[in-house]
Amino acid sequence: MASDDLPKQYHRLAGRSVLAWSVDALRQISGVAGVMVVRARGDDRDWARLGLESAADVRSCRGGRTRQASVLAGLEALRDWGAADGDRILIHDAARPAVTPVAIRRLIEAVGDDPDGGLLAVPVRDTLKRADEHGRVSETADRTGLWQAMTPQLFPLGRLHEALVACTDTAVTDEAQAMERRGARPRLVIGDPGNIKYTYPDDARWLAHALEDQQRGASG
Repeated sequence: MASDDLPKQYHRLAGRSVLAWSVDALRQISGVAGVMVVRARGDDRDWARLGLESAADVRSCRGGRTRQASVLAGLEALRDWGAADGDRILIHDAARPAVTPVAIRRLIEAVGDDPDGGLLAVPVRDTLKRADEHGRVSETADRTGLWQAMTPQLFPLGRLHEALVACTDTAVTDEAQAMERRGARPRLVIGDPGNIKYTYPDDARWLAHALEDQQRGASG
Protein backbone atom coordinates (compact mmCIF):
# COMPACT_ATOMS: atom_id res chain seq x y z
CA MET A 1 0.00 0.00 0.00
CA ALA A 2 1.45 3.35 -1.06
CA SER A 3 1.55 6.24 1.38
CA ASP A 4 2.07 9.91 0.60
CA ASP A 5 4.93 10.15 3.12
CA LEU A 6 6.53 6.81 2.21
CA PRO A 7 9.43 7.07 -0.26
CA LYS A 8 8.58 5.44 -3.60
CA GLN A 9 11.28 2.81 -3.26
CA TYR A 10 9.35 1.36 -0.31
CA HIS A 11 5.92 1.32 -1.97
CA ARG A 12 4.63 -2.22 -2.39
CA LEU A 13 3.86 -3.42 -5.89
CA ALA A 14 2.75 -6.97 -6.67
CA GLY A 15 3.45 -8.04 -3.10
CA ARG A 16 6.97 -6.62 -2.69
CA SER A 17 8.64 -3.24 -2.28
CA VAL A 18 9.88 -1.38 -5.34
CA LEU A 19 13.43 -1.56 -3.96
CA ALA A 20 13.25 -5.31 -3.37
CA TRP A 21 12.20 -5.90 -6.98
CA SER A 22 15.14 -3.82 -8.27
CA VAL A 23 17.70 -5.49 -6.02
CA ASP A 24 16.41 -8.95 -6.89
CA ALA A 25 16.76 -8.28 -10.64
CA LEU A 26 20.46 -7.52 -10.13
CA ARG A 27 21.03 -10.47 -7.80
CA GLN A 28 19.75 -12.85 -10.47
CA ILE A 29 22.76 -12.05 -12.68
CA SER A 30 25.52 -14.61 -12.11
CA GLY A 31 28.29 -12.09 -12.85
CA VAL A 32 27.11 -9.58 -10.25
CA ALA A 33 29.30 -10.06 -7.14
CA GLY A 34 27.25 -7.85 -4.85
CA VAL A 35 24.69 -5.05 -4.60
CA MET A 36 25.33 -1.78 -2.76
CA VAL A 37 22.11 0.06 -1.92
CA VAL A 38 22.62 3.81 -1.53
CA ARG A 39 20.10 4.99 1.04
CA ALA A 40 18.67 8.40 1.88
CA ARG A 41 20.65 10.67 4.19
CA GLY A 42 17.91 11.08 6.78
CA ASP A 43 15.88 8.66 8.85
CA ASP A 44 15.44 5.43 6.89
CA ARG A 45 13.72 3.00 9.25
CA ASP A 46 11.95 1.31 6.33
CA TRP A 47 15.24 -0.16 5.08
CA ALA A 48 15.66 -2.45 8.09
CA ARG A 49 12.15 -3.84 7.61
CA LEU A 50 13.06 -5.24 4.20
CA GLY A 51 15.65 -7.64 5.59
CA LEU A 52 17.80 -7.26 2.47
CA GLU A 53 21.04 -6.56 4.29
CA SER A 54 20.96 -9.98 5.93
CA ALA A 55 22.02 -11.36 2.54
CA ALA A 56 25.78 -11.81 2.14
CA ASP A 57 25.76 -10.12 -1.27
CA VAL A 58 23.84 -6.97 -0.26
CA ARG A 59 25.16 -3.97 1.66
CA SER A 60 24.09 -0.36 2.05
CA CYS A 61 25.59 3.07 2.54
CA ARG A 62 24.29 6.62 2.99
CA GLY A 63 23.92 8.88 -0.03
CA GLY A 64 24.41 12.60 -0.57
CA ARG A 65 22.34 15.65 -1.44
CA THR A 66 22.53 15.11 -5.21
CA ARG A 67 22.41 12.13 -7.52
CA GLN A 68 26.11 12.31 -8.33
CA ALA A 69 27.02 12.67 -4.64
CA SER A 70 24.97 9.57 -3.87
CA VAL A 71 26.56 7.56 -6.67
CA LEU A 72 30.02 8.70 -5.51
CA ALA A 73 29.19 7.51 -2.01
CA GLY A 74 28.15 4.16 -3.45
CA LEU A 75 31.36 3.81 -5.45
CA GLU A 76 33.49 4.60 -2.42
CA ALA A 77 31.54 2.08 -0.35
CA LEU A 78 32.17 -0.53 -3.04
CA ARG A 79 35.89 0.20 -2.86
CA ASP A 80 35.75 -0.35 0.90
CA TRP A 81 33.98 -3.65 0.18
CA GLY A 82 36.89 -4.74 -2.03
CA ALA A 83 35.95 -3.54 -5.53
CA ALA A 84 38.82 -2.42 -7.77
CA ASP A 85 38.89 0.58 -10.12
CA GLY A 86 38.89 -1.74 -13.12
CA ASP A 87 35.73 -3.55 -12.02
CA ARG A 88 32.61 -2.88 -14.04
CA ILE A 89 29.82 -1.30 -12.00
CA LEU A 90 26.09 -1.30 -12.76
CA ILE A 91 24.22 1.79 -11.57
CA HIS A 92 20.48 1.27 -11.33
CA ASP A 93 17.60 3.50 -10.22
CA ALA A 94 15.70 1.72 -7.45
CA ALA A 95 12.53 3.25 -8.90
CA ARG A 96 12.83 1.06 -12.03
CA PRO A 97 11.55 -2.23 -10.54
CA ALA A 98 10.44 -3.78 -13.84
CA VAL A 99 13.93 -4.10 -15.33
CA THR A 100 14.46 -7.68 -16.45
CA PRO A 101 17.51 -9.90 -15.92
CA VAL A 102 17.46 -10.53 -19.68
CA ALA A 103 17.99 -6.82 -20.37
CA ILE A 104 20.74 -6.56 -17.76
CA ARG A 105 22.60 -9.50 -19.28
CA ARG A 106 22.21 -7.92 -22.73
CA LEU A 107 23.85 -4.74 -21.43
CA ILE A 108 26.74 -6.59 -19.81
CA GLU A 109 27.43 -8.66 -22.93
CA ALA A 110 27.13 -5.72 -25.34
CA VAL A 111 29.43 -3.40 -23.37
CA GLY A 112 32.02 -6.01 -22.45
CA ASP A 113 35.30 -4.36 -21.45
CA ASP A 114 34.61 -1.11 -23.34
CA PRO A 115 36.22 1.62 -21.17
CA ASP A 116 33.52 4.10 -22.20
CA GLY A 117 30.79 1.85 -20.79
CA GLY A 118 27.18 1.85 -21.90
CA LEU A 119 23.55 2.04 -20.88
CA LEU A 120 20.16 0.58 -21.57
CA ALA A 121 18.05 2.88 -23.73
CA VAL A 122 15.28 2.86 -26.32
CA PRO A 123 14.92 4.99 -29.46
CA VAL A 124 12.40 7.81 -29.07
CA ARG A 125 9.24 6.75 -30.90
CA ASP A 126 6.82 9.63 -30.32
CA THR A 127 6.76 13.07 -31.86
CA LEU A 128 8.45 15.58 -29.56
CA LYS A 129 7.05 19.07 -28.95
CA ARG A 130 8.91 21.95 -27.33
CA ALA A 131 6.69 24.16 -25.14
CA ASP A 132 6.88 27.91 -24.67
CA GLU A 133 6.36 29.74 -21.39
CA HIS A 134 2.58 29.70 -21.96
CA GLY A 135 2.32 25.95 -22.34
CA ARG A 136 1.84 26.10 -26.10
CA VAL A 137 3.86 24.37 -28.80
CA SER A 138 6.80 26.47 -29.91
CA GLU A 139 8.27 23.86 -32.26
CA THR A 140 8.38 20.19 -33.18
CA ALA A 141 11.77 18.74 -32.31
CA ASP A 142 13.61 16.42 -34.66
CA ARG A 143 13.76 13.01 -32.92
CA THR A 144 16.24 11.52 -35.40
CA GLY A 145 18.98 9.79 -33.44
CA LEU A 146 17.35 10.49 -30.07
CA TRP A 147 17.21 7.76 -27.43
CA GLN A 148 15.52 7.63 -24.04
CA ALA A 149 18.13 6.75 -21.42
CA MET A 150 17.40 4.11 -18.79
CA THR A 151 19.24 2.17 -16.15
CA PRO A 152 21.22 0.11 -15.42
CA GLN A 153 24.22 1.97 -16.77
CA LEU A 154 27.58 0.19 -16.79
CA PHE A 155 31.03 1.76 -16.39
CA PRO A 156 34.47 0.93 -14.97
CA LEU A 157 34.44 2.03 -11.32
CA GLY A 158 37.58 4.16 -11.53
CA ARG A 159 36.64 6.04 -14.69
CA LEU A 160 33.12 6.75 -13.41
CA HIS A 161 34.48 7.96 -10.08
CA GLU A 162 36.83 10.39 -11.86
CA ALA A 163 34.01 11.63 -14.11
CA LEU A 164 31.66 12.29 -11.19
CA VAL A 165 34.35 14.07 -9.16
CA ALA A 166 35.11 16.28 -12.17
CA CYS A 167 31.50 17.48 -12.38
CA THR A 168 30.80 17.86 -8.66
CA ASP A 169 29.83 21.52 -9.19
CA THR A 170 27.85 20.81 -12.37
CA ALA A 171 24.50 19.02 -12.35
CA VAL A 172 24.25 15.90 -14.48
CA THR A 173 21.08 13.89 -14.95
CA ASP A 174 22.74 10.49 -15.22
CA GLU A 175 26.13 8.80 -15.05
CA ALA A 176 26.45 8.64 -18.84
CA GLN A 177 26.35 12.44 -19.00
CA ALA A 178 29.21 12.66 -16.49
CA MET A 179 31.23 10.25 -18.65
CA GLU A 180 30.36 12.24 -21.79
CA ARG A 181 31.81 15.38 -20.19
CA ARG A 182 35.12 13.50 -19.91
CA GLY A 183 35.07 12.67 -23.62
CA ALA A 184 33.57 9.17 -23.36
CA ARG A 185 31.01 7.87 -25.86
CA PRO A 186 28.98 5.26 -23.96
CA ARG A 187 27.38 2.47 -25.98
CA LEU A 188 23.58 2.53 -26.35
CA VAL A 189 22.11 -0.93 -25.75
CA ILE A 190 18.48 -1.69 -26.60
CA GLY A 191 16.40 -1.94 -23.45
CA ASP A 192 12.77 -2.79 -22.83
CA PRO A 193 10.12 -0.04 -23.15
CA GLY A 194 8.53 -1.44 -19.97
CA ASN A 195 11.58 -0.49 -17.89
CA ILE A 196 9.91 2.73 -16.79
CA LYS A 197 10.74 4.85 -13.77
CA TYR A 198 8.09 4.94 -11.05
CA THR A 199 7.38 8.66 -11.18
CA TYR A 200 3.63 9.25 -11.20
CA PRO A 201 0.88 7.59 -9.10
CA ASP A 202 -0.63 5.95 -12.19
CA ASP A 203 2.70 4.22 -12.85
CA ALA A 204 2.09 1.98 -9.84
CA ARG A 205 -0.82 0.17 -11.45
CA TRP A 206 1.03 -0.45 -14.70
CA LEU A 207 4.21 -1.59 -12.94
CA ALA A 208 2.28 -3.96 -10.69
CA HIS A 209 0.80 -5.69 -13.75
CA ALA A 210 4.22 -5.88 -15.41
CA LEU A 211 5.80 -7.40 -12.31
CA GLU A 212 2.99 -9.93 -11.96
CA ASP A 213 3.52 -10.93 -15.58
CA GLN A 214 7.23 -11.39 -14.88
CA GLN A 215 6.42 -13.61 -11.92
CA ARG A 216 4.09 -15.76 -13.98
CA GLY A 217 6.71 -16.06 -16.72
CA ALA A 218 9.41 -17.08 -14.25
CA SER A 219 7.25 -19.75 -12.67
CA GLY A 220 5.77 -21.00 -15.92
